[in-house]
Amino acid sequence: MGVSIIFLLFPDRTVTTKKMFLRSFGCQMNNDYDTARISDLLSKEMGYERTDDLSQADLVVMNTCSIREKSQEKTFSDLGRIRDMKKERPGMMIAVGGCVASQEGENVVKRAPYVDVVFGPQTLHRLPEMLQKRVETNTPQVDVSFPEIEKFDHLPAPKADGAAAFVSIMEGCSKYCSYCVVPYTRGEEISRPLVDVLLEVAQLADQGVKEVTLLGQNVNAYLGAGPDGNPVDFAVLLDYVSEIEGIERIRYTTNHPREFSQRLIDAYARLPKLVNHVHLPVQAGSDRVLAAMKRGYTVLEYKSIICRLRAVRPDIAIATDFIVGFPGETEADFEETMKLIEEIGFDASFSFVFSPRPGTPAARMVDDTPYEVKSARLQRLQAAIDANATRISEAMLGTEQRVLVLGPASRGEGFMMARTDNNRIVNFPGDESLKDKMVKVRITKVNTHTLGGELVA
Repeated sequence: MGVSIIFLLFPDRTVTTKKMFLRSFGCQMNNDYDTARISDLLSKEMGYERTDDLSQADLVVMNTCSIREKSQEKTFSDLGRIRDMKKERPGMMIAVGGCVASQEGENVVKRAPYVDVVFGPQTLHRLPEMLQKRVETNTPQVDVSFPEIEKFDHLPAPKADGAAAFVSIMEGCSKYCSYCVVPYTRGEEISRPLVDVLLEVAQLADQGVKEVTLLGQNVNAYLGAGPDGNPVDFAVLLDYVSEIEGIERIRYTTNHPREFSQRLIDAYARLPKLVNHVHLPVQAGSDRVLAAMKRGYTVLEYKSIICRLRAVRPDIAIATDFIVGFPGETEADFEETMKLIEEIGFDASFSFVFSPRPGTPAARMVDDTPYEVKSARLQRLQAAIDANATRISEAMLGTEQRVLVLGPASRGEGFMMARTDNNRIVNFPGDESLKDKMVKVRITKVNTHTLGGELVA
């Protein structure tokens, strides 16, 4: 979930090559998928080439997250900093998109009157048209509507950038957790037709993609229309994706415990391409807090999912999300969360202090816990998860791992970076001829956030 901020400078007519700069923040739906599709769209429809040099850009895209108040305010802070540039370059246009745009609508233009275009996550495909109309009418354009799945029918074919790629299988969320803005900014759950998803995956596989990550706010709620018009669930979708030639690994994010079905668990037993890693947000270890969050499950039900999953994948890595300091969370509630971390042995977590979002029920709840207390709890929670991750990494020492080589390692020349099945980065001696290949490495070292290894002949 996130927001796209697009700064467009129409160049002099003598300039034939237009360049766009894109920067993303937030979740993978925002970072990895929407930004890539915006890039593909503006390249095809308006002739822009991507650049990493902001000073050379005719079009600047900042794709930022709005799930927390700090992120939302950063949007307007960034807009404020670009305002002086717009004064100096009157031809510049600014478009604000994504979740903040969807949430704020016309208020974006009222708060930042120098903004020219406001578009939502479901209307990003209309961006070229809106930019052109802004020029023609000299009137700000706002479209934050929720046309069902329309955008996918208007986006160009995906372009692979390496051997790993992302495919959106659904949009929106219908869970209405008390703290979350997603249902209001991205709309209700809408699944793409099965054939459309498979076609996109196949197109990427034909371009050399070996690992695909299926994206959605709740991917396990997927119910896309099959060829006969009847709905197909997520487990069946995984079966079909697994059959696509060239695809060797399948990931997905994110999902919801309420719909982590036995059919999905059974898929882990029969689909070796499904990675040995799952991200299953729990948010809290207290039933009382989970009820206030309107999560729709208990701690026992969550643990039951993990128990059944580990029955078919004993060494599967479990990542999760936690919200610390939710309104009304007591010290006893937090201790229940710490107990759950110990029992499950979470491998990783996106963990944050509660941030009230406008329009959500949680924003109206009494929240009298001092921030210092919340911050201390967060530090303690993350330390426990980091300790779990270290133990899991140490258990991998001496093992052979099949990895996907992503490219050169940041540590320097002569080393390559790869990702393990359980979502760890491994740096090992090698050259760029290994990029985008699946190879075997032996784990030789455990670092703070990475592993060291050596190529197995």
